[in-house]
Amino acid sequence: MAIKGESLIGSRDVSTVQTFHAVNPATGLTIEPPFAEAGEADVEAAAQLAAEAFPIFRETTPSARAAFLEAIADAIEAIGDELIDRAMQETGLPKARLTGERGRTTGQLRLFSTVLRRGDWVDARIDPALPKREPLPRSDLRMRQIGVGPVAVFGASNFPLAFSVAGGDTASALAAGCPVVVKGHPAHPGTSELVGRAVRSAVEASGLPEGVFSLLSGTSHTLGTSLVADPRIMAVGFTGSRGGGLALSRIAAQRPVPIPVYAEMSSINPVFLLPGALAARADQLGTAFVGSLTLGAGQFCTNPGVAIGIAGVDFDRFIAAAAVALGGAPAAAMLTPGIADAYQRGVDALAAQAAVEELARGTVPNGPNACRPALFTTDAKAFCATSELSHEVFGASSLIVRCADKEEMQAVARALEGQLTATLHLESGDETLARTLLPVLDEKAGRILANGWPTGVEVCDAMVHGGPFPATSDPRTTSVGTLAIRRFLRPVCYQDLPPALLPPALQPDNPLGLPRLVNGKTELGGAP
Repeated sequence: MAIKGESLIGSRDVSTVQTFHAVNPATGLTIEPPFAEAGEADVEAAAQLAAEAFPIFRETTPSARAAFLEAIADAIEAIGDELIDRAMQETGLPKARLTGERGRTTGQLRLFSTVLRRGDWVDARIDPALPKREPLPRSDLRMRQIGVGPVAVFGASNFPLAFSVAGGDTASALAAGCPVVVKGHPAHPGTSELVGRAVRSAVEASGLPEGVFSLLSGTSHTLGTSLVADPRIMAVGFTGSRGGGLALSRIAAQRPVPIPVYAEMSSINPVFLLPGALAARADQLGTAFVGSLTLGAGQFCTNPGVAIGIAGVDFDRFIAAAAVALGGAPAAAMLTPGIADAYQRGVDALAAQAAVEELARGTVPNGPNACRPALFTTDAKAFCATSELSHEVFGASSLIVRCADKEEMQAVARALEGQLTATLHLESGDETLARTLLPVLDEKAGRILANGWPTGVEVCDAMVHGGPFPATSDPRTTSVGTLAIRRFLRPVCYQDLPPALLPPALQPDNPLGLPRLVNGKTELGGAP
């Protein structure tokens, strides 16, 4: 499949005079071809096509949309090694990682097709009329969920496939019946175009309106702000920095008709090392901690950015093992020169704190844009008193916090900002302390782990990849897992409509075979 360097606006390929190039972060060299810099006119065209497509797309049957998502997955797989090879050039990530990420991308598309056929996302509820009820009769009331409208999706830098053009935000929005306009991440425009053309081929093959999907490429902040400000866009999915997420949220809130921005932004994913776990396996925990920290040069939103334990011989063993492991960790290329620069600034800022001590650094880089792993330590009082110590450093850097006792560990938990994850390492005998921490962590994190590491997110029904601010802009939602579809749905109630005018999901004979709540009792439905 040829990469042409063009934006995809519906069925049209659009080029511009102003262009930009991708850069191979491992070499610092530019990659051909040049890519079109989309502008306000392109946003206008894509948003108008999306608005025209929405009334038709949102009323397609669940089975039709499920088949469409499966067609996208098939088309992405049909690209073959060309997609992986291009992504490797544009990100510096290894082949095995990207091959696995492609599988996650197509897997979550197929998972949402299963959700669509299952039908519970419609949340159909029926309270039939009670004309003889005293003292007042009840009208016939029927409710379903419908798509909110066209959605803007911002591709993420660290997942060029699974959180990008056809990633989780796009999959869940399309499943909800919402057309999608993607702002591709400028770090991997060739990868984005290949996937975008696969999505567009599925749109065409499925007989859907061309405005169901568009892809805009570009490096300017103006492109993103114009997209969020466009009155036809009804919701936004974003994964990136806190500054970027807050900027888009302000634009969305200041529109004449404000819209939700589902932004995943900042998290340091604390790991609590309880005394029994340290006594039983401090050395292994130190080594495994560094393995999680340095995975993918630390470029995961669930990277363990802080580890907390109670000072003592066992905690010292953990620290020593972690320092040894990190000292041998290689300096890997980061995703972009900008990310590498931001990482170095973050590490320098930590090192400059008076209450912070450097424990270890990884091997010296031998190439551009490299992340040299870093490990620091401080005490609980300093951590609680210094907000800068809880700021995310995106990359393989972490801070170990020494607590004098259990009370200080609880104080650290209370001082944390909102997080995507919080982890407890515990053994028999740690339950009492864990029981005091859990109510605090319930309020701080979207996912709580025991005896594991936060890097690695399962795409399934029960997964929550979200959390209180600043982890995300809306703690009621998730960007991973089937619950993600709810971000792009809204309820509509129909009162006393004649059966012929009711949407199929609510008609008396249930032609779609959906599970429904009727008079307070669940009816499972079935194949129509």
